[in-house]
Amino acid sequence: MSIEAVRTYFETLGIAGRILEFDESSATVELAAHAVGCAPARIAKTLSFRVGETPVLIVAAGDAKVDNARFKAQFHTKAKMLTPDEAVTLIGHAVGGVCPFAVKDGVQVYLDASLKRFETVYPACGSANSAIELTLEELERLSRFDAWVDVCKAWRTEEQG
Repeated sequence: MSIEAVRTYFETLGIAGRILEFDESSATVELAAHAVGCAPARIAKTLSFRVGETPVLIVAAGDAKVDNARFKAQFHTKAKMLTPDEAVTLIGHAVGGVCPFAVKDGVQVYLDASLKRFETVYPACGSANSAIELTLEELERLSRFDAWVDVCKAWRTEEQG
């Protein structure tokens, strides 16, 4: 899969032209924020986990960190991230370009509450040098998300400091 799969998916919706591709890497939140020209928090990072035998994606704000207790309360298991090889095999995208678009069948997608602070966010598009600016409604629709969750910490004002 990868950026070609995302591009094909977006072409069916008439938005492939909105994909941003960079000459520089956007594989981390900091690199993506630099490439896009926005605050790191507005990067919608996609983290891949295994819940039982199910691959699960959590799309969260760039400044958020998964809170193990909240994750366990939501999913009834410890947070176990996929290895880079597992991400490619189970999700269809390599680490650095993992995104909630054009993923393999059976992947569950959850959007974290940390994103709700922003009108638009920038998720990757299947490669380590791509992004797209989306409203939260567009992110919901295009990711075919399963639900909103609240499994992250460090982004709320009362948690900082």
